Amino acid sequence: MKLLAANGPNLNLTGTREPQIYGSDTLAVINSELKERFPAVSFEFFQTNSEGELIDKIQSVEKEGFDGVILNAGALSHYSYALRDAIASVKRPVVEVHLSQVFAREEFRRTSAISEVCKGTVTGFGKISYFAAAFALSEMLKK
Repeated sequence: MKLLAANGPNLNLTGTREPQIYGSDTLAVINSELKERFPAVSFEFFQTNSEGELIDKIQSVEKEGFDGVILNAGALSHYSYALRDAIASVKRPVVEVHLSQVFAREEFRRTSAISEVCKGTVTGFGKISYFAAAFALSEMLKK
């Protein structure tokens, strides 16, 4: 099984940006732990601060042979209809993840433009949100 773990704007700062909200583990640590916890899964890790690059990557998932996507789109989750349309255009399941509990934060974070076209959403468990998404996709995609 091949999964894409894609991360959007500012997630390169995970571990240093507001650790009281997002945790103290870097994205590299989270990615390493994903590989350790799911050794049967082939992961590709992608992070960009560019909306267009993230859209291009999502649009490429079928061509690149991914079975599913773990997506933390960061703030793009809340307003990017272009990203929403890209997710809707692919035939692979996408699980939306958030490190923080977005429903307990600012009002604008409580709305997701992408949830409707994602298979599911995991929010508020810090790095465990990624593990839960990987587990859900692994179980769902078992052949």
